[in-house]
Amino acid sequence: MRPGYTLQQGAKALILRSRRSGEHARFVMIVFPADRKLSNRKARDLLGGDLRFASTEEVAELTDGVQPGAVPPFGRLFGLELVADRSLFTLDRIVFNAGDRCFSIAMRSSDYETLGDPVIADVTE
Repeated sequence: MRPGYTLQQGAKALILRSRRSGEHARFVMIVFPADRKLSNRKARDLLGGDLRFASTEEVAELTDGVQPGAVPPFGRLFGLELVADRSLFTLDRIVFNAGDRCFSIAMRSSDYETLGDPVIADVTE
């Protein structure tokens, strides 16, 4: 974690591939505090169908070469649906990678909500 910030303030952005029966696969970005764990059941209930993490190659293709772990939590920048865990907004500030694992940005969670315009749901354990 970056100096001056807690693991809880870290906004982890994961890209998942979801495919419902009879439909094309779609990719969705889910963002949640780094000290929490994604609930597969809750994510599957929300997104439906078969669910898996995007491969390294898929992440690179979807984000124009950004490496997993460096993807900023703005799914719409990449044409992805964006879901943010409700617990992220209990924090005053969040910090996240800015397209590179060496650089981070801190912002108010309320500003992130406005800029990112995520679907807010419970997706962590």
